[in-house]
Amino acid sequence: MRAVIHSKEARRGAVYVAQVLGVAGAYYLSGRLGLTRQVVVDGAVVTPLWPPTGISLAALLYLGARIWPGIALGALFTVSAIGDAFTMSRLGIVLGNTLAPLAAYALLRRVGFRGELARLRDGVCLVFLGAFAGMLISATAGSVTLMLDDKVPPGRFWLVWSSWWAGDAMGVLVVTPVLLVLSRVRWPRLSDRWPEACLLAVVVVAAGLISTRSSLSMIYLVFPVIIWAALRFQLPGSAPCALVVSVLAITAGTDALGPFAGHTLMEIMANLTVLNGCVALTALLLGAIVAEHQNIRRETEHAVVELEALVEQLAPLPGPPSGRYDDEPPHSGR
Repeated sequence: MRAVIHSKEARRGAVYVAQVLGVAGAYYLSGRLGLTRQVVVDGAVVTPLWPPTGISLAALLYLGARIWPGIALGALFTVSAIGDAFTMSRLGIVLGNTLAPLAAYALLRRVGFRGELARLRDGVCLVFLGAFAGMLISATAGSVTLMLDDKVPPGRFWLVWSSWWAGDAMGVLVVTPVLLVLSRVRWPRLSDRWPEACLLAVVVVAAGLISTRSSLSMIYLVFPVIIWAALRFQLPGSAPCALVVSVLAITAGTDALGPFAGHTLMEIMANLTVLNGCVALTALLLGAIVAEHQNIRRETEHAVVELEALVEQLAPLPGPPSGRYDDEPPHSGR
């Protein structure tokens, strides 16, 4: 019996170590991918979209707070790969990047967040608590440590801070919803709308390329496509579309193509933040609203069916016809 217990504990320990290493590896790989589109703002390396924050929060929502060592290891490896020497400012960045998703996770747990994102309140909580509030920690810790290390001038602190915060918040808004819907992914059936889904995939790529690379002001061409995806496929359709549009926009913005040509770095960062934020909010909130309405309709239909069955059970049974029996003696009257 003791051997069985030790075997189960060893198995659980091995699974935990594998989960920690998996999260650390996903953090590092996504961080390296995000750094391919890095920009330097007054000595600070920032990105318009930082995928590790979205991966970290999704991992916490899936596996719980015990997975935090994987986030810390991934942040440590990623920050170490940026420069040669590991300074105190880099340690502060690692600490901030670890505490930020933990704080976002604690806030979401506090308000009863559900990872299915089938309610509007869940989408609102992910936006304001998970992205906007939680990422204040990483942006503040990173900017303060860089300023104390004399790598960022004090007069440029808020510019670096806002760019840092925007990249981390966009990582939560764009990446976390995609990872949360992966738990509900299944193989399509013949009855599914797979031809429409394939058409949507082609249209979102085409619209994203045209809107982000055309010299004309066609950037808002992507929003009808996002609305189509949310209305027809809810979050499993709108979240990947938002991710595709954001990646295409960041690629065009960092290369100064299309509507981003001729603008300064700060103008490009501001435009990318606004565009990615609007796309992510439209996909997330509209998908949650449609899913919530569909759930309410299904619950209403189920309640109607149960009510009909209850009425049938409580209805009076058909009795004998009202009237006199044939053998009943007639009353004599005077």
